[in-house]
Amino acid sequence: MAEAKGVAVAEAERVAKHIVLAKFKEEVSAEEIQQLTKGICQGTDAGIENLTEGYTHVFESTFESTQGIAEYVAHPAHIEYSNLLAPALEKVLAMDYQSNTVLL
Repeated sequence: MAEAKGVAVAEAERVAKHIVLAKFKEEVSAEEIQQLTKGICQGTDAGIENLTEGYTHVFESTFESTQGIAEYVAHPAHIEYSNLLAPALEKVLAMDYQSNTVLL
């Protein structure tokens, strides 16, 4: 187990995460957003810290490795959905990372 500033970080299996934040264009209606994100979006802004810079929706996926992310992003179904979603977005932010298990 490694130490990171007094916090134990488990050296357990790391997973790869793919996170996408979406900011919809103002002219996109709530109904359109609901249709575009139904069954796909994992969360919406809860507004606690007000640091979202207008991003309102979160899409999160977990994979065994970063190779899994690469395969997912290149998959025809992902490309088709991305092409459907993109015209409704003002901004999008995507990040891939490998997580550590932190024991507090």
